[in-house]
Amino acid sequence: MDIAITRVAVADPIKEGTVEDYLKKEAETPEDKLRTMGCKQLIPFGLYEVRGFISANLAAETGFDEADLKALFEAILNMYEHDHSASKGEMAVVSPLIIFKHVGTDTDAAQRVRQAKLGCAPAHKLFELVHLQKKPGVQFPRRYRDYDATVDASRLPAGVELGFLSDPYAQVSWGELPAGEDWFRLG
Repeated sequence: MDIAITRVAVADPIKEGTVEDYLKKEAETPEDKLRTMGCKQLIPFGLYEVRGFISANLAAETGFDEADLKALFEAILNMYEHDHSASKGEMAVVSPLIIFKHVGTDTDAAQRVRQAKLGCAPAHKLFELVHLQKKPGVQFPRRYRDYDATVDASRLPAGVELGFLSDPYAQVSWGELPAGEDWFRLG
């Protein structure tokens, strides 16, 4: 959406000027020189899906650990809280983080760790379990609740656990939605 903006005011800096100096400059300047026209683009509403990956092998090489993972989750859940502006307005993380954890399937613990490091399912197959769909009858969505959101937990591959985190300071809720979650559903 394009919005036209017109400014009618002195915009030239007056070094160490007072209000009276600005008023004098405005009175002396022809009116057509005071006007500045422009436009601003904005998106009235957007629903974004963000996907991320953590490679177990690269994490082991760099020393990435559970504390780093917790810090990452906290950063993601708080990422818009300190970045408000006219162009970003009311951006917020509105759903829990959906976490797929590869745990392996083998009865031998060492083999299970190796399976988990390699991954028990391709990422694209896990992302296909998450569904967002505009509700029937909603022509122009203006809020996230204009969408139905589900995770098809019934199709979760063997060796993968499903977790959710909506509070950056809470524990991951494995296998069930966090208490109080009323938008996302398990399918």
